[in-house]
Amino acid sequence: MTPTDQDSADAGTGTVYLVGSGPGDAGLITQRGIQCLRQADVVLYDYLSNPELLEYAISADEMHCLGSHAQRKLWSQDRINEEMIAQAKQGKKVVRLKSGDPTVFARATEEIEALRAADVPFQIVPGITTALAASAYAGIPLTHSDYASAVAFVTGHEKPGKDGSAIDFASLASFPGTLVFYMGVTTAPQWSAQLIAHGKSADTPCAIIRRCSWPDQETFRCTLGEIPNLLHSGSKIRPPVITVVGEVAQDQSIPNWFEERALFGQSFLITRPEHQASELRLPLAELGAEVFVQPAIDINFASDQAPLNDAIANLKSFDWIAFSSRNGVVFFMERLRALGFDFRLLGHLKIGAIGPGTAEQLHYYGFKADVIPDEYRAESLVAAMADQVAGKRVLLPRASRGRDVLPAGLTQHGADVTEVIAYQSTDVTQVSPEVQRQMESTGFDWVIVTSSAIARATAQLVPEVMKSSNIVSISPITSDTIRQLGYEVTVEAKVYTMDGIVEAILAYEDENSV
Repeated sequence: MTPTDQDSADAGTGTVYLVGSGPGDAGLITQRGIQCLRQADVVLYDYLSNPELLEYAISADEMHCLGSHAQRKLWSQDRINEEMIAQAKQGKKVVRLKSGDPTVFARATEEIEALRAADVPFQIVPGITTALAASAYAGIPLTHSDYASAVAFVTGHEKPGKDGSAIDFASLASFPGTLVFYMGVTTAPQWSAQLIAHGKSADTPCAIIRRCSWPDQETFRCTLGEIPNLLHSGSKIRPPVITVVGEVAQDQSIPNWFEERALFGQSFLITRPEHQASELRLPLAELGAEVFVQPAIDINFASDQAPLNDAIANLKSFDWIAFSSRNGVVFFMERLRALGFDFRLLGHLKIGAIGPGTAEQLHYYGFKADVIPDEYRAESLVAAMADQVAGKRVLLPRASRGRDVLPAGLTQHGADVTEVIAYQSTDVTQVSPEVQRQMESTGFDWVIVTSSAIARATAQLVPEVMKSSNIVSISPITSDTIRQLGYEVTVEAKVYTMDGIVEAILAYEDENSV
């Protein structure tokens, strides 16, 4: 069956989408690929597909990794075919997420043949194949007006059990352009020797690109004759690898911008709650860092919401409302809406915000803070409000735990303070599999801590990470907590925001660069 036969298919049969995920960088998937993931009921994904892409699969009931060579638990092609067909026959939309492009050395033909034989509708969504990404991410032009007007993609590892080789090494050796060998780490001594034996110069420039477009990408430049010393069955250069063979491999007119970024090759652990992690994850990733997220605390509505409900119902009795965090703003505003009120209820109130992040969250809901201190801490917010709160009623929506500086300080200046728990934080006790694997392999270069509560929870959850990593603290107060826990702070933000954290890391790197 072809994609155009879909309308005539059995109404009870779903569709299989063969989607190319690109070589690694999650941003390289197509918009069509994202659309398919968003509507998928089932996702069957290669281990080389970026796990961040699974976040698009918002409707999926099942997601199955098809194994990895490292774990020696690869699904067989027959099993993959059977699973796709079985799920589609149940009327489900199945995304078969493939690394790179489905039709370039990805065995799409075998899967399509199985789908057609089972009368299962399918669609193919192309992806960026590794060779094309390597040209951009490693700075190696596949074509060049002086060196190469043609490109050939060659598999370095043919199908096991195949009757003879389909690779014509004599033709490849005289090919007037660039050769790109996919896979073939263990077979490199054979295919490189065959090229040389058929007339290709051993001095031909080559480039080996490992884990193209991933944060730990590596590029090795060599000659064809040196390939067997670098790639072989016991090689330290592990898959996934492609090898570019040809004069273009020596051209360096395109800088290797990807590996030259400020934080390339460094790993970071963000310990903020998941929904807040992107404020750090995105800028760090843009700077080349490999970023992991392991929330140390969970944030949820307060278990007892009666005090917050009462405060919202009686907002007219308050003169001020002061927020000491973005979470306070979010949970207060969302509770107000859930109770059936609208934001006009806050129209008479003056608003205090502890810092620009909190003020930004207020702006999202349509409010402008009347007071934002120059230094983003509770003591400074008290000082900024001090001459305006005497004899006034002040509402403080806050977390279930935290410092009492703000209510105590405002009370000292004559305010009538009412505290209500808008949200509660609980410590996370289980490390994610991805973070656990990283801890057991190379660990983390940096761990970022953005509050005292997170510092204490992180020290309980992953004490070994706190001990072995450089620690970034958001503020002096958080730094004091970290030191009380027995750890050293490597970097402390001068501006107590997420942008301030990134700026402080970059300043440290600049000062300590060789």
